[in-house]
Amino acid sequence: MQRLFTSSAASRLCLVVLTAMAAASPSAAADGSQVYQSTCAVCHTAGVAGAPNLGDRKAWTPLIEEGQAILTAHGYVGVRGMPAKGGKPDLSLEDFAAAVVHMVNASGGKWSQPDAKGFAAIRSEIVKREKELAGAKPK
Repeated sequence: MQRLFTSSAASRLCLVVLTAMAAASPSAAADGSQVYQSTCAVCHTAGVAGAPNLGDRKAWTPLIEEGQAILTAHGYVGVRGMPAKGGKPDLSLEDFAAAVVHMVNASGGKWSQPDAKGFAAIRSEIVKREKELAGAKPK
């Protein structure tokens, strides 16, 4: 019986298949709905401390107009009555951004999950916002 693959070729094929499966499957970070339910819904369904309610287009429109990088960064650092990271200190930027996309899209926006360039812009805005909050002027 002839072997179709060497163990090296089989390993490479397995790696290619697993990589493709991972790329096709939504990651935990991409599940903004789940993050929303576990972290954000407490405030964004009851309007706690002025939080815009999910689906309230009128309240979300001016926030959406700020742009994805600014809105995500300001929320991540903390803004108005909202604590940093929605009050969950271990929330990753990727999960936070996914939740913001979920809320924006449920409230009239049409945002996509940030790509590498989008995350770079968000991180840049985070640095600016942290400097503003610390009393320093951004460059």
